[in-house]
Amino acid sequence: MKRADAKEDLISHMKTLRAFALSLTRNSAAADDLVQETVLKAWSNMDIFQEGTKMSPWLFTLLRNSFYSTQRKVRREVMDTDGEHAEGIATKPDHDGRLNLQDFRAAFDTLPPEQREVLTLVGALQHSYEEAAEMCGVQVGTIKSRLNRGRAALARAMAMEEGDPLEMTDAATQSVLSRGTGSIG
Repeated sequence: MKRADAKEDLISHMKTLRAFALSLTRNSAAADDLVQETVLKAWSNMDIFQEGTKMSPWLFTLLRNSFYSTQRKVRREVMDTDGEHAEGIATKPDHDGRLNLQDFRAAFDTLPPEQREVLTLVGALQHSYEEAAEMCGVQVGTIKSRLNRGRAALARAMAMEEGDPLEMTDAATQSVLSRGTGSIG
């Protein structure tokens, strides 16, 4: 079939395609979209249309298959008008965490060695106060004091206030700063 003849034949089926689409979708705008999609598919696949056959069954099959494909896709979609579902699965870009980690490392390097040591032992390595005190050869109260001063100094150096959320990609870094709450304080 010549392209000009195919175009005329395709156009001649528009009203019946729309009526069929409307019967499936029960929505005028959705029917128009479905017809448009069908015509686009038909036009782009005109080379596989077999000359000598009727175009109408082929067009109706394309329209019907498009409708049911869309219906299957819609069933798998989650309605999320208020954004709660998307918020739960959204992730921050990796570069934000890397930038925060760079800031953390710079701030951590400014601390006195005793505070870095305690933050590493108790925060990152998860040793108990007693274990850290034994390793450092000091009293448990000294460990607690160094830990609190170190956390406070890190928070100040990173311009974080009490209650600010930690947005780190490194769990060990987060544990150094937090007190088990996921935030400063």
